[in-house]
Amino acid sequence: MMWPTKNKRRVMLEKQLNDFAATKRQLPGVHSSSALNALTFQMIASLRRLEYTEIAKLRDISPLRADPNSAMFDPEKAAILHLRAGNVDEAFWLVFLLTHFGKHPLHGWKRLQDVYSGLGLGAWTWDRVSQDPVSFRTWLRKHRLRIGGAFGNHRKYESLDADSPSGTGAIVQSYISWVGPTRSHATLVSGLVRKGGNDPQRIFEIFYNDMGVKRFGRLGKFDFLALVGRLGLAPIEPGSAYLQGSTGPLRGARLLFGGSTTAPLDIDTLEHWIQELDNAIHIGMQSMEDSLCNWQKSPQKFIHFRG
Repeated sequence: MMWPTKNKRRVMLEKQLNDFAATKRQLPGVHSSSALNALTFQMIASLRRLEYTEIAKLRDISPLRADPNSAMFDPEKAAILHLRAGNVDEAFWLVFLLTHFGKHPLHGWKRLQDVYSGLGLGAWTWDRVSQDPVSFRTWLRKHRLRIGGAFGNHRKYESLDADSPSGTGAIVQSYISWVGPTRSHATLVSGLVRKGGNDPQRIFEIFYNDMGVKRFGRLGKFDFLALVGRLGLAPIEPGSAYLQGSTGPLRGARLLFGGSTTAPLDIDTLEHWIQELDNAIHIGMQSMEDSLCNWQKSPQKFIHFRG
């Protein structure tokens, strides 16, 4: 059995979903035991991904995790190390880079690592890139064909082209512009937090609506900001599944509540029903969004999607 220590929680999720369907709202997408099993396994897989971050935040981490020239480099753990050291800007920068490049199922973080390390000739840190984005684009133009790896599944349509208006060079420039002329993420965060008061979900929404970074549509913004919140870089968490503009999560929600990925259910209604469901099963909107997206790809048999 996969993840035996989580089976008690998975069985509880099955019971909670059945109870919800019997007493609150029908869930035709999980009428069959195989679909219910597949969905609850996807929920556990999503919760485990969040748990990974929480555990990493508490553990000792080797400094090599932050060294882009080391085989041990891991951008999420590197962000944690930089945050512990008080370098909020570098932590944010790494979260942006890992979101932009993504983790490829075969090549891992190779593409991000090659770019961040400057192919071993000098790291493109936040200070260096934000002070001189023109030099970064020049370097990218010169070395693009030497950069290995590949973009992750969530970013598979991206390009390393330094001159394209939708390539990595333009996206990095756009991110720098979003952070603002002070180049300080702390200043950016404090300004947006003031608009949201003490509500992490409202602040998330403000960040989401404010983040005008090229090629960071609904998925890029959600992934980036969700990790920013999990790492504690800003007091934010999603209060909805942000279905507007989504593909997989919307198809999953329609399948769950309508019995078909194309069920004619409007987004506002689905968002309300998802919040109702989460009030019953308590997995949070990050896991809800992620698990619905992955479940609709294979609704009758659990497949563990990575990357």
